[in-house]
Amino acid sequence: MARLPYPDRVLAVTRFRVALGHRAEFEGYAGPAVELFRTQPGLIDLHFGVNLDDPELWVLVTTWRDVGSYRRALGSANRPVLWPFLALAIDEPSAFDDPEVVGQNLPRSR
Repeated sequence: MARLPYPDRVLAVTRFRVALGHRAEFEGYAGPAVELFRTQPGLIDLHFGVNLDDPELWVLVTTWRDVGSYRRALGSANRPVLWPFLALAIDEPSAFDDPEVVGQNLPRSR
């Protein structure tokens, strides 16, 4: 099985569906949140952009040193900036890791 490009790293993929009429509002939340993510310990890489074929589909892709770094970045000190932005995300699982690291992966109750 193919491994993620960064062994032992966590990949977070967060997608957003933003109506064209709400783009300016979305970017107002996105800018400060993306800049805050860039300052977080353990962040390896960050990409933020809009889909080439669908102008309403956006993505934030981050790579973290470990799951702890990712979770700390989402912690309470950052919530005033991050949560208004992340609340706009498509409701789907977003954190990924190498299958060998994850091990038996049972779905969480919803």
